[in-house]
Amino acid sequence: MAIEIKAPTFPESVADGTVATWHKKPGDAVKRDDLIVDIETDKVVLEVLAEADGVLAEIVKNEGDTVLSGELLGKLGAAGAAVAAAPVAAAPVAASAAAPTAADDDAILSPAARKIAEEGGIDPNSITGTGKGGRVTKEDAVAAVAAKKAAPAPVAKPAAPAADAPVFAVGDRVEKRVPMTRLRAKVAERLVEAQSSMAMLTTFNEVDMTEVMALRSKYKDLFEKTHNGVRLGFMSFFVKAATEALKRFPAVNASIDGTDIVYHGYSDIGVAVSSDRGLVVPVLRNAELMSLAEIENGIATFGKKARDGKLSIDDMTGGTFTITNGGTFGSMMSTPIVNPPQAAILGMHNILQRPMAINGQVVIRPMMYLALSYDHRLIDGKEAVSFLVTIKNLLEDPARLLLDI
Repeated sequence: MAIEIKAPTFPESVADGTVATWHKKPGDAVKRDDLIVDIETDKVVLEVLAEADGVLAEIVKNEGDTVLSGELLGKLGAAGAAVAAAPVAAAPVAASAAAPTAADDDAILSPAARKIAEEGGIDPNSITGTGKGGRVTKEDAVAAVAAKKAAPAPVAKPAAPAADAPVFAVGDRVEKRVPMTRLRAKVAERLVEAQSSMAMLTTFNEVDMTEVMALRSKYKDLFEKTHNGVRLGFMSFFVKAATEALKRFPAVNASIDGTDIVYHGYSDIGVAVSSDRGLVVPVLRNAELMSLAEIENGIATFGKKARDGKLSIDDMTGGTFTITNGGTFGSMMSTPIVNPPQAAILGMHNILQRPMAINGQVVIRPMMYLALSYDHRLIDGKEAVSFLVTIKNLLEDPARLLLDI
């Protein structure tokens, strides 16, 4: 009896999906919980696993087809029937008869030859025998091992370029057209929507990272040891500073719903993460209640999930404020785009040693530019600037985070 392979049930926010990749072909054996097919939605890639052992009997929806929630993707057949129907299962009788069996090994390979071949890392069955009846002698094995040692080492082939990043020879006037992934298309749609529906403005400031860097340098080893391998980075300081600033300026943590302003009594911080499939923004929920270690652990978990394509829709649903760190790629300054329906986004940038005037003296300090893009319909310029200055002050004197001042 065939088992139906169906698309997973999509959340209300996801209308449909696209068959991204079939990991099995008709006739392939499948074990329970094996990955069969990936379904790409506007937000995440969903994996469909096998419900039982068997063989993939039929593919109903091909790669690139649009599927709805719970729609039939293919069928899984019983192992015996499907394998028998697969063309690869039948082998020519003549070839089968000619192949030596395990019971014949001793008749064509002497024990001494077998030992020499195995020690030399050679498959004994690959040696041509010169003895009586094709028997592989000790001399045959010695010669094969010597030939292997004399052979030049194989040259490693360069890795094949990614399908969406073709590499062309210099001077070629070649073009390659590939379909945009649903995730990238959705991100593009939301970015255009944000710019066309908001009165978006960006304000800048700079922060002296001396104290944060000194604190991190002093305690990073003890921090990692105390918190079971969790590393202390800069992002946790920014998340803590942001949650404190959001308490003081609730409009920055609010959103517009029609003609209403929705103020949130919690801080769900979205952390922008770059993945092979596009930009994703998983959310740290109730970040205002999290410790630095919990924040760092959450970010590290999201980063691994993004690289492995394991982020769930729940991981990226909601969010009241977003932080993006272009500095990891060397960005000096940028104007990040607000993630609707949020009202603001904080952009971090590269840390550079720059000359600064401190108490009438020119000193070299590690400086970072900060950018806050915000919806001017909801947030006034005074609030936006004050919010950014608050983050600056908290980071330049981290003790303020502990003293709540």
